[in-house]
Parts: sequence; C-alpha cells; structure tokens
Amino acid sequence: MGYETLIVERRGPVGWLVFDRPDAGNAMDAVMLGELERAWGELAADEAVRVIVNTGAGPAFSTGLDVVQLSRDPAALAEQSRRTRRAELRLTAWHNQVHKPVIAAVNGVCAGGGLHFVADADIVIAASTASFVDPHVSVGQVSAFETIALVRKSPMEPIARMAFTGRHERMSAARAYELGVISEVVDPPERLRDAAQELGEKIGRNSPAAMAATKRALWAALETGLTEARRIGASILVEENL
Repeated sequence: MGYETLIVERRGPVGWLVFDRPDAGNAMDAVMLGELERAWGELAADEAVRVIVNTGAGPAFSTGLDVVQLSRDPAALAEQSRRTRRAELRLTAWHNQVHKPVIAAVNGVCAGGGLHFVADADIVIAASTASFVDPHVSVGQVSAFETIALVRKSPMEPIARMAFTGRHERMSAARAYELGVISEVVDPPERLRDAAQELGEKIGRNSPAAMAATKRALWAALETGLTEARRIGASILVEENL
C-alpha cells in the first residue's frame, strides 16, 4: 500500500521516511497524520532496515500542522485534539515506540509541530540553510510538547527563548549546533541526504539488538533520575544478555 503524503523507501540498511507535501511546507494534514503511524510501523517491522532517516521534500523540513486543511476536516481535528489532550500522539518514532536509531535530517525550516521530529530523533543533522522556529505563542497557543522534550536534551534558556519569541525569531543551523540541539551542520546543503545516508550506513553496521537496547537505556535516562536510569540500564543489559 502506497502513501499520499510520505515517501517511504529503503536504501541498503537505511530506511527513509520523507515528508512529501512540499507545496504546503510539508505541513501535516489529516492524511499525513494517519500515514505517519503506518509508515513508522512499516519501517520498524522491516528487518532489513537498521536505521531510519526522516527528512522533508522541497525547501521545508516540516511546518507543523496544516491548520487550514484540518479546519475543513472536523473529525480529524477532533481526533488530533483528543490525542494531544491525552498525550497519545502518533507522529514520531518515539510516539510509536520505534527502537531503531532515528536520524532527523533537517533540510529547511522546521516550525511548530515539526519540532516533534527533532526533539524525538536520536541524532539530528541539518543543512547549513536550515532554521528552527516555534510560532505557538504568536498565535495564542501554548508551547508544550515539543519544547518540553527539547529542554531534556538541550540547554533550557535557548529553547525558552525560541518558545517565547515565537515567529519573530529563528534559530539558525549554526546556532543549533553551538547549543547541541543538532550534532552536525552539512554544507553545502545539497549534500544533506548523502550525509544522512553515510551516517546511517555507518550506524547500520552495528548489532540491531544492541542498538535497540542502547536506545531504550538512553531514552530512559531522559525520562528518569540518574540512579533509576542506571537501574533500568542494568535491567536492559540483563534482559538482552549483552
């Protein structure tokens, strides 16, 4: 079964999930919201895929929810609102409990709900022309899920600044790298996909079981205190016989 709003494919050990609504800034409409869960599940189930790259087609990475389209689809909007209220989102690999390493390759502007995919990736690289912006407060909305996750992985003050300045200020790829929000800036930007594939192939040489267990342990460290995180890590080591 194909996809209307995504490109899902495999290149060697690297699975690709590409947002494919370039004319709409890769904003998430009702169709994409449904397809994302299925796409992550497909890539997670494919034993030949050892690492997943998430990027966008066209000049934008993701500009969040397509509020115009969703306003015309009351059922989809109500379902997304319900999932948001109950913290039951199914947008990212983390939401869908994908235990394979995930690389977010940010090719352009990443705005609003698009920040979910940066916050929830294991590794983030970006084109030198990429930028990050959180417009929630500028339209009277609370910035919560995306920025909460980002402050667990990055210094709080620049994330708070992005949340409070809203659409009036963007964080450049260079600044995101300085702050540790991303781990690599790719220049020229046209090399981003090649760089992501190369990194994915490097990661893909390793044991899938060991990487899945490592991911579980590292994410547990973000969600718990140090002592409890180490206890969880020890239990994972025992479970996986590593």
